[in-house]
Amino acid sequence: MLSINTNSGALLAANAAKSAAEMMDQAMTRLSTGKRLNSAADDPAAMQVAIRMEAEINGLERALKNANDAQAVVDTAEGALKEVHTVLLRMRELAVSGSSETHSEADRTALNTEVTALETEITRLGASTTWGGINLLNGTHSTGNPMIFQLGPRGGDTIAVTLGYVHATTAANAQGTLGLTSDVLTITKASNYISVIDNAISIISARRGNLGAVSNRLNSSISNLQNMKTNLQKAKGQVEDADFAAETAKLARAQILMQAATAMLAQANASKNNTLKLITG
Repeated sequence: MLSINTNSGALLAANAAKSAAEMMDQAMTRLSTGKRLNSAADDPAAMQVAIRMEAEINGLERALKNANDAQAVVDTAEGALKEVHTVLLRMRELAVSGSSETHSEADRTALNTEVTALETEITRLGASTTWGGINLLNGTHSTGNPMIFQLGPRGGDTIAVTLGYVHATTAANAQGTLGLTSDVLTITKASNYISVIDNAISIISARRGNLGAVSNRLNSSISNLQNMKTNLQKAKGQVEDADFAAETAKLARAQILMQAATAMLAQANASKNNTLKLITG
């Protein structure tokens, strides 16, 4: 049927041109941003998955920094205890020297002066060892008040680390007080002091061993966090990244369809001239 009020061909061609334009716009948007998901309308379910993954990835990035900070804290404390070990070994050397009768009273006074200075230095190390302004070995983070490190993207992903304290003259305790209250002014005192110093060395060795174990644990945590982050980023990319091969092909297809629809629209409009000829004869 010939009709001038309704141009079905033109309407169909215009609709095809509109669909091709939308396809072309979508392909160009994805190619220009590199993302398949540029709004929730692109894929509502996938958008929710991508946002959830992004939140977890951001949490893992922060947790990685926390883990590295935690390791720096632990290594700083262990380094201070290593220096305490060095001091204790020197004190033991002096006590062994003072246990011999080859020293005069003046010699023993000199030995004891150094021992006293070293005891003071041990206490100073405990009071002055800090990380980012936080005291590590002054008892702030001993038993009952450990230092908490967040090592995951979710609440509760934490570890608690007891750093203990270092004090030379407070009664010996496994937390880090050493009970170094004697002197080397006599052979007997010097000889007895050797066992006291040995006990102090054992306490510091245990504290260093604990911190070394925590450092190794943090190494494993860092590796695991990095692995989780890498795989999540890969999965997120699969959800939201554009497939450039597919989108390029889609763009080419849309451009061809747009050209064809435009040409057919022109043909459909021109076809009405045939109706006009029936009137003009």
